[in-house]
Amino acid sequence: MSGIWQQVTSTVASEFSDLPDVAELTRVTVRLLLAAILGGLLGFEREQKGKAAGVKTHMLVALGSAIFMIIPLQIGVQPAELTRVMQGMVAGVGFLGAGTILKAESEQRVKGLTTAAGIWMTSAIGMTAGLGQESSAVLCTLLALIVFSVMPRIMRLVDKDDGDDERKPG
Repeated sequence: MSGIWQQVTSTVASEFSDLPDVAELTRVTVRLLLAAILGGLLGFEREQKGKAAGVKTHMLVALGSAIFMIIPLQIGVQPAELTRVMQGMVAGVGFLGAGTILKAESEQRVKGLTTAAGIWMTSAIGMTAGLGQESSAVLCTLLALIVFSVMPRIMRLVDKDDGDDERKPG
């Protein structure tokens, strides 16, 4: 019986050998947690604006994108092959984002483009974190949050200025 138990524990241990030491466990954990947190920040902003894709969606997109980068790195995929994984991710997430775009009854009105772009950006941030480029992932998240929060204010000011010009004679 002890021989069988030893084989079972050995098999189970070998199945979980993709994180062979504390350093690799820490590396993967930091990358995945960072991706989830950064995705959650973008999702929180979208959720606060009442958009369909919120915290959970953005966190899952970032986590999925990060793990799609981490696993090939762990198994020794060459950079040229990793770029193919990235290309597939960009295309796949594009389809996910397309699902958030709705065309209103008026053919001139389309909704969800910013959310779709946010999902696409969240995937890029997740990939960046997964590749171990943590500072770049944080910087990109901050810039995306600035776009989400500052640009609507600037657009309102521009629209307000345009409206004032139209009301003024000549």
